[in-house]
Amino acid sequence: MNKRVTIDMPEEMHQLIVEYAWEAGAEPDDYLRQMIQRHLEDLQDIAAADEAMESIRKGEPTYPLAEVKQRLGLDH
Repeated sequence: MNKRVTIDMPEEMHQLIVEYAWEAGAEPDDYLRQMIQRHLEDLQDIAAADEAMESIRKGEPTYPLAEVKQRLGLDH
């Protein structure tokens, strides 16, 4: 189910969004939705990277990609 969200923003920011959306061939609402989705995905990636770095700092074992591929049978 979709939810409607209303935000107030400076006119200059709105104009930039309209311009970027036009350049991308999208409607401003769709463009903003895509931007928010990308940002949320970036935040998830950052959280996963932070978690991995914390594991490395704690001295937890790491494995080379070649070894992981071999263990998973993906080294064909």
